[in-house]
Amino acid sequence: MNANLQAFMKKHLSPIDSQLQIQIEQIQAPKQLKEAMLYSVIAGGKRVRPLFLLAVLDFFEKQHEDAYTLGSAIEMIHTYSLIHDDLPSMDNDDFRRGQLTNHKVFGEALAILAGDALLTYSFGIVARLNNVPSDTKIDLINQLSQASGAEGMVGGQVLDMESERKRISVPELETIHENKTGALLAYSILAGAMLANAEESELKALEKYAFHIGLAFQIQDDILDIEGSSEVLGKTAGKDEASFKNTYPALLSLEGAKEKREWHYNEAISSLRLIKEEIGMLDELAAFIVKRNN
Repeated sequence: MNANLQAFMKKHLSPIDSQLQIQIEQIQAPKQLKEAMLYSVIAGGKRVRPLFLLAVLDFFEKQHEDAYTLGSAIEMIHTYSLIHDDLPSMDNDDFRRGQLTNHKVFGEALAILAGDALLTYSFGIVARLNNVPSDTKIDLINQLSQASGAEGMVGGQVLDMESERKRISVPELETIHENKTGALLAYSILAGAMLANAEESELKALEKYAFHIGLAFQIQDDILDIEGSSEVLGKTAGKDEASFKNTYPALLSLEGAKEKREWHYNEAISSLRLIKEEIGMLDELAAFIVKRNN
């Protein structure tokens, strides 16, 4: 990992984690529900989505008082999706981030409710942002509902389920992952741009960057499912192939998937350079997505 990215992550990861814990601990809710919510939220993870939001602000040389708070809301939605993905009726996983999945510790019913609570509370966090104009908050909430719901992540999950045990095309697979994986990641990037008051032309370039980075992220996930170990990944390796899932290596070969990943990375960087040549941390994070081993 590049030293600049290490410094960036060291600066921001602790405040992100602190904000997540503060937000959940202040909820007036049954003790066991809060424990289940906290269990998955503080289990670790790369915090990629909040980091992208902060990297966009860095790109525009801006700071914002609500950046960590908004980032925590996005991370809660991501965590809810992982809790539900791991359920027996979905991917049926026993481990996530190197520890037992939520339903293995708290039972299926409470795991479902913990995910529900994280999802719904996140919208309240955005609604209560202190330093964002009301019209911008409405826009942030509207776009977050699209990115995380039927028009984005949830819709992509359904398409993914429907494609199991039948072969689909690469464009169909891209549609699945543009929504399932890419939509919330793209939201993080565009939300940072909104906090930075980016211009319309800058938003368009960042949309292209977000699209390509979302797909590069998923392709690397598919590659790691083949090349990674359960110990390093923190979850069961090899499940995609065992479940007959459509993946980039399955459709393009492992080498073809790696070439596609590099192409999306290069396209993402080219999109940013439509705004300015020095792209800093957004390039560092993009490279991290492509080269990570877990």
